[in-house]
Amino acid sequence: ADLYTNVEGAGATARYAAGALALGDARETEIATHVAAAYCGDLAVTAAEEAVQLHGGIGMTWEHPAHLYLKRAKADQIAYGLPGLHRDRLGALVDI
Repeated sequence: ADLYTNVEGAGATARYAAGALALGDARETEIATHVAAAYCGDLAVTAAEEAVQLHGGIGMTWEHPAHLYLKRAKADQIAYGLPGLHRDRLGALVDI
C-alpha cells in the first residue's frame, strides 16, 4: 500500500512537471523538473527493489525480468542525475 501511494505521488509530480513545461514558465518548469527527478529517481529504484524482493529468488534469474527493471532504474537514476544533485539544485532555486 505504501509503495502504491508513493508511485501515485510520483505520477503526480511527473504530470505537474509536464504541465509546467507545457505552460512555458521556465522557472516553474525547472523547479518542477528537479522535484520530479529527485522523487521519481529514488522511487523507481525502490519499486524495482521491492519487485525483486516480492518475487524472491526468481526475481534475480533470467526467468523473470524483475532484475532487469532494477538495473534499468539504477542506470537511469545515474544517467539523469542522482537525487542529491537535483535536491541541491532545487535548494539553490528556491533559496534554501
